[in-house]
Amino acid sequence: MIVLGLTGSIGMGKSTTAEMFTALGVPVNDADAAVHDLYRGQAAAPIEAAFPGSTKDSVVDRAALSAALAKHPDGFKTLESIVHPLVRERERAFLDRERQVNAALVVLDIPLLYETGGEDRVDKVVVVTCDADIQRQRVLARPGMTPEKFALILSRQMSDSEKRARANYVIDTGHGLDAARQRVEEIVRDLTTRAG
Repeated sequence: MIVLGLTGSIGMGKSTTAEMFTALGVPVNDADAAVHDLYRGQAAAPIEAAFPGSTKDSVVDRAALSAALAKHPDGFKTLESIVHPLVRERERAFLDRERQVNAALVVLDIPLLYETGGEDRVDKVVVVTCDADIQRQRVLARPGMTPEKFALILSRQMSDSEKRARANYVIDTGHGLDAARQRVEEIVRDLTTRAG
């Protein structure tokens, strides 16, 4: 089974690209979705203990947590020490399930793949990219996003150029959905040929 890591900076089109892999029948494990789920369950109590006032009705209030982290950026390490092991647990369960059904190719969608040393857990890496102006437009169009918040997020991410330089494959989403879909199909073909 080939494990493909999918990553890319905020606003590059990673989630849309992950959906393209899913549409081709490739199982995708979404780390962000796991975090959302954990914020509604297992991670809520330890996060509240570390960041008092960051939950509402036993669910992490993302706005309150973001505000706390903006005031104390060193809190990111604390948050990661709570969340990352739980996300990894789910990732391992996903990989075990897919191995049992003899999947040829799976995707681990990990936003901070390089930043967290995730490339050690995958066979190949695909980086989703686009022009910086397109990225900025996409991100600032999101509800509740501000230029300051965008700058804070970017400050925690490896530069796009470094990610591209380290990748096995690059998908540029700045040329439209059809071009991106075609690139995804090429990558799946290439990897499943190798796996076969």
